[in-house]
Amino acid sequence: MSDATHGDRFVTELSGVAQLRAALHAAPDVAGLIELASEIRRFARSLLAQGIGARALTQLISHLNDLLTERVVQLLAAQHGVDLQHAGWLAFGSEGRSEQTIATDQDNGIVFDSADPERDRPRWLAFGHSVNQALDACGYPLCKGNVMAGNPDCCRTADEWCARFDDWMEHGAPSDLLKASIYFDFRALAGRRDLVQRMRDRVTQRAPRLPRFIKQMADNALRNQAPLNWLGRIESEPAFERATLDLKFHGATIFVDAARLYALAHGIAHTGTRERFEALIPVLGVHSQESEAWIGGFDVLQSLRLRVQMAREPGAPGNPNLIELARLNDIDLRMLKESLRVARRLQQRMGLDYQR
Repeated sequence: MSDATHGDRFVTELSGVAQLRAALHAAPDVAGLIELASEIRRFARSLLAQGIGARALTQLISHLNDLLTERVVQLLAAQHGVDLQHAGWLAFGSEGRSEQTIATDQDNGIVFDSADPERDRPRWLAFGHSVNQALDACGYPLCKGNVMAGNPDCCRTADEWCARFDDWMEHGAPSDLLKASIYFDFRALAGRRDLVQRMRDRVTQRAPRLPRFIKQMADNALRNQAPLNWLGRIESEPAFERATLDLKFHGATIFVDAARLYALAHGIAHTGTRERFEALIPVLGVHSQESEAWIGGFDVLQSLRLRVQMAREPGAPGNPNLIELARLNDIDLRMLKESLRVARRLQQRMGLDYQR
């Protein structure tokens, strides 16, 4: 393909992003946002088919999803008569890390400012529930674990959120922390960002001083070992009598958990996996090549996840992160194996740092 053709496509892609951004900002109602959500997924499929990298594509998907969610929050705040000068919308999990793929559900919450939380909470819960339902209608399924703003556990004042994080860090059992891990990836998406910053400052300052908490996070992260046997072959899972691998749980999650652990242990405020790894270079004293290998391995797994998800029919049942190993070409299979080797070396480092 000629340079001119590539240039034309690049200009078209930029134009498409700009048009989507403008449409999201101007959407008059949830019905319009439902149509735009479908357009985001179609646009993402087109970009992946043109060869855009996993890093750029997941960041773009997250950015457009942010704009859509922010607009839903704004529209429904007006309908419910709540003032976003008194609250912030929280994103957790992959949305908090700006690492969303096509198949993503909701992980969100509310932090609100109030002198009488029990009096004001019902209004914010009703608003949060309404936003959750609207996002579900837009194609972002309700969280099966109920990590959503319409749940009282996820609708708190800043003081209540800080107390909850303190309890997890100081008294949480390993099983509690396993469920709570995605909360530590939180970031502000709309409304009062200063309320969210208070929470981030609390976690960033407290976590490094709590070795028991860090040890428990490391133990949890190391339960999910890289799926390689002693011969270096991928330990696959049988699905319909075919060798498969869950690219999220047995792949990308290993890197996400490691980056979160080291960031918490060293007081790093970043929430994104790549940004955390980059910030850890001077802190851990690792060579840039090692950090680049962590980021590269993560990107390979994210790219394969996107390809699997794009190949599925929208809304199809089953695990959207399951890849059939026999369908990979030799190059992709070698890249997958090398990424898992990098994951195994990273876990060995975690074990030496926190399990001695």
